[in-house]
Amino acid sequence: MPSTKKPTRSKLVKKLDAVFSEYIRRRYADENGLAQCVTCNKKDHWKKLQAGHFISRKNYSTRWDETNVQVQCVGCNMFRYGEQYLFSLWLDTNIGYSTAESLLRKSKQIDKISNYELSELITKYENILKELQD
Repeated sequence: MPSTKKPTRSKLVKKLDAVFSEYIRRRYADENGLAQCVTCNKKDHWKKLQAGHFISRKNYSTRWDETNVQVQCVGCNMFRYGEQYLFSLWLDTNIGYSTAESLLRKSKQIDKISNYELSELITKYENILKELQD
């Protein structure tokens, strides 16, 4: 008999992080799977790149914000701590003036996301990933 136990909140967050990260890294990848780091312009296969957050993942109000999270190489995201200044320049140039400031303001808001909403986001990004694969 299948279990009807609901997934824990931490499992939902982990699953959403995984599907969202894959979406971020694949959304601008070309037909060969190559994507480009927004802070240093390094090109690599999306599987070797990361989903870098302009505002830290600890802020749930921006954690899964498609503007806040962009493709970054491991060097920029991990070893150079996200290159936040260069990231802010990229956001303001490519998304729109004062995008970085808007994300900073949004990050200060308290966002009480429910387990149901986490599940809905997982489904949304799983469906988008299926479309990207086709």
